[in-house]
Amino acid sequence: MLSLLLLIPLLGAFLLLFWPGQPVPGRMRNVAIAVLVAQLLWSLRVMLAFDIHDGGMQLRESLQWVDSIGLDYRLGIDGLSLPLVLMNGALTLVSAVCTRDISQRPRIYFALLLLISGAVNGAFLAENLLLFFLFYELELIPLWLLISVWGGAERAYAATKFLIFTAVSGMLILGAFLGLALFTGSVDFSLTPIMSERLAMGSQLLLLGALLVGFGIKIPLVPFHTWLPDAHTQASTPVSVLLAGVLLKLGTYGLLRFCLGLFPEAWALVAPWLAIWAAVSVLYGSLAAIAQRDMKRMVAYSSVGHMGYILLAAAAATPVSLLGAVFQMVSHGLISALLFLLVGIVYRKTGTRDLEVLRGLLNPERGLPFTGALMILGVMASAGLPGMAGFISEFLVFRGSIAAYPVATLLCMVGSGLTAVYFLLLVNRAFFGRMAITPPSDPQRDARLDIELAPVASRETVPAMALALGVIAIGLVPLSLGRLSESSSTAMAQLPALVHVIAQASQGGLG
Repeated sequence: MLSLLLLIPLLGAFLLLFWPGQPVPGRMRNVAIAVLVAQLLWSLRVMLAFDIHDGGMQLRESLQWVDSIGLDYRLGIDGLSLPLVLMNGALTLVSAVCTRDISQRPRIYFALLLLISGAVNGAFLAENLLLFFLFYELELIPLWLLISVWGGAERAYAATKFLIFTAVSGMLILGAFLGLALFTGSVDFSLTPIMSERLAMGSQLLLLGALLVGFGIKIPLVPFHTWLPDAHTQASTPVSVLLAGVLLKLGTYGLLRFCLGLFPEAWALVAPWLAIWAAVSVLYGSLAAIAQRDMKRMVAYSSVGHMGYILLAAAAATPVSLLGAVFQMVSHGLISALLFLLVGIVYRKTGTRDLEVLRGLLNPERGLPFTGALMILGVMASAGLPGMAGFISEFLVFRGSIAAYPVATLLCMVGSGLTAVYFLLLVNRAFFGRMAITPPSDPQRDARLDIELAPVASRETVPAMALALGVIAIGLVPLSLGRLSESSSTAMAQLPALVHVIAQASQGGLG
């Protein structure tokens, strides 16, 4: 059953590559959408077969592959991976639907989208460390191509920077996995906790450090974040949706599954420092976002800040905080995808993303009123207003973490407040006031005040509306997501070495 989540997109990619005749963009797009709809429907079928009361791996599939190096084909799904698989299916479909004007190599473009989706599913489902690494690396080159071929004017620089950072991330992760075999004297790369009786604490800390940096680059956390704003700025809107909504979650998933899950005793020792790291990342991302003029870079820095909440939740490692981490991954995926989609609409209609240039886009007659309304909804969700997904996720993270690390949690709360500041700046500058698309200091600005923007096509607004409804649905009915993940997050928090994390912090730990 789980293998089909890999085979459907991968076979779809090969179908597009070997499609007979001329690669008509519309036809390639329709085939890709059909494949992604099938993938999403099968993901829902997997969800129906999932037992919400079982906190362990389910629906397992196993096949011996290369025993000599410990590489086996092992798949499984639990409450941590299932929501991410569902989100991957939904957001990849949104990326394909909102793709337009792909006249250059459409066959390869949509095949790369499908290849990334299949690789991400494989990474979320892999129960073998080497198998996870193969899928983790499989999405690297396709995303690099999507940025470097279909990106903006400085796409070569942004794509190369992304490639270098992510390649270093992969090398560190592979080095940690191979170090695990070296220190234990075993080539068993199955997904099992490594306890102190099998591995000395110094070795655990060394391997955990390599994984933290590797996944910290992918998430990304400060100071490994510098590739993300450039990649988002130069990537097309569908690629930004995929990057922020799905691909960053490979880092946070690895943080929980491998850093916390494989080395719980070492994690308990470094958790106070991780809480400080989380607070620094949240505050830096928020303050950097305030300083941006480009709407897309502002949303990108917002992602840096919001990923820090997941690190805070993982550092506390309580059932509530880990459940909040899952909520944060899903809510950030939906909200950031919505914001990038709306910023893309603004850019296509106005030709700029500069907040010093745009004014009054909420104008009901000549502007983008519906896009503006959705943007206001998206920024309110990101700022954590009640009734939306952002509020539920942040509340759970803060509620589950404050007993363990009160100072770090309060600093992250300040970062949450700063989210409202920079997004209010975005909305106020771009959507309110007298409509204009010239800088206020431009002496010719009056000639541009009477411009009338073209209406937004339904194929652009429908995906945005679907994402907005998802954000509201999770905010109003959080139990729908919580029931899928609660058993698994509770089981992870009850690993023996993690039970004492709060006690350690309350007895003088940092944070």
